[in-house]
Amino acid sequence: MVALAQVEDMIKAQIPDAQVVVRDLTGGGDHLEAIVVSAEFEGKTMIKQHQLVYGALQDAMASEAIHALALKTYTPQAWEAAQR
Repeated sequence: MVALAQVEDMIKAQIPDAQVVVRDLTGGGDHLEAIVVSAEFEGKTMIKQHQLVYGALQDAMASEAIHALALKTYTPQAWEAAQR
């Protein structure tokens, strides 16, 4: 189990401009959802975007502190459009 703030910090350490929202999906602390918005994702496929985030969380996932992660990534423009 890892604190939600720690997950946010790990992502921001890898992707400094990221806006990050992390939620616990089950209450157990190891099944999480992360929404990450970053200009770093511009021009990258969704797979590459997700690889950047997974890279930031590699240790927590390898130790199974995070057992499952639902991940949504957006560029700032795509996030703005999704909010309309």
